[in-house]
Amino acid sequence: MNIKIKIYVLLTFILGFSLQSFSQEGREYLDNYLETAAENNPGLKAKFSDYMAAMEKVPQVGTLPDPSFAFGYFIQPVETRVGPQNWRFNLAQSFPWFGLLSAKEDVATEMANAKYEVFENTKSNLFFEIKTAYYNYYFIEKAIEITQENILILEVFKRLSLVKIEAGKASIVDELRVELELNDLRNQLALLSDTKTVLQVKFNNLLNVKTSEVINVPETLWQDELSIDKQAVLDKIYNSNHELKSIEHKLNAFVNQVVVAKKEGLPKFNIGLGYTIVSKNSGSSFSDNGRDAFLFPSIGIKIPLYRNKYKALIKEAKYLQEAELSKKEDKQNTLTTVYENTFKNFSDSDRRILLNQKQSEIARKVLDVLIISYSTDSKDFEEVLRIERQLLKYRLAYQKALTDKNAATAFVEYLIGN
Repeated sequence: MNIKIKIYVLLTFILGFSLQSFSQEGREYLDNYLETAAENNPGLKAKFSDYMAAMEKVPQVGTLPDPSFAFGYFIQPVETRVGPQNWRFNLAQSFPWFGLLSAKEDVATEMANAKYEVFENTKSNLFFEIKTAYYNYYFIEKAIEITQENILILEVFKRLSLVKIEAGKASIVDELRVELELNDLRNQLALLSDTKTVLQVKFNNLLNVKTSEVINVPETLWQDELSIDKQAVLDKIYNSNHELKSIEHKLNAFVNQVVVAKKEGLPKFNIGLGYTIVSKNSGSSFSDNGRDAFLFPSIGIKIPLYRNKYKALIKEAKYLQEAELSKKEDKQNTLTTVYENTFKNFSDSDRRILLNQKQSEIARKVLDVLIISYSTDSKDFEEVLRIERQLLKYRLAYQKALTDKNAATAFVEYLIGN
């Protein structure tokens, strides 16, 4: 009877923790981890550098072409009435059609903004990976804890069966069955420990910190919720998703690219000045004898006669617009499908939380009755083991449902761009 009481007390103590109310502990840990990842993750840094490099394109395309400078030396000086010409300097500046440079800046700015949305999407995806890795690590921790508790319970069962065997009230088969269960659980515990190490390395690599860093998780995982207004969430995804916003910026860039192509087909102007060094003519009596010649301004125009090139540039930009519009529509369709599936997973997880909590309570009550039955008349030992296995399954499924629910919510947050 003492052993029976020990089992009952131990089982009550262990199972009491599995049904406790949700704790908010751990959110601050996760927020700190997200902040660390935003500062340290090398993949995120690479995407930000891509964006900064794209921003440097703006001043490149918005600047006038470099002026040209020419120097000439007359091997045989050209004689003029004011003296022989010995040297000549020319400086010229080309000017594109009005508004061309600003249109090119608009194209480069929109393409840079598209890169920025890629960076933001990478950050959102990184946060989603960190959250799911955190939830999975939490589940492994709880699975190890629950498995260790079940090993303790089975060891008490084993001692109880040995007492019954010594008293001649049970078969040695009971003890062997418990040993089989213990061997399975110990093997499962070893696998869970190895999995925990893998998840720890993965999580810390996402943060770009030492792989041996300890990961703090709450005693019980909180529950994140989704709005039941599915259309409102979907509209928010359409308005805020970073991949869609990147497509929008590219579309705007190609709209401006049409303007650029049209202005490229308009004339360009050149303004320059010339300076000629003239030596004095000893036989000339002119008052401007030996005076250097200065020419300003000299004006030229570049006429784009070959129109096929510029027509092709306009068509190219329009085709690219059509491509981005199709990509946007396809992306919206994909996001709709993905969101519907994620909401289904969220709802399923919510149901599984309630189900496994209820099933755990029922299995616990059944196990209590069977323990008493076995302690008094050595009956239903096989049922004791079966219900114990079911209770283990329900407790693990309860914790898995918690992590799946939060993972589904985290994925919706990623789709929204948070």
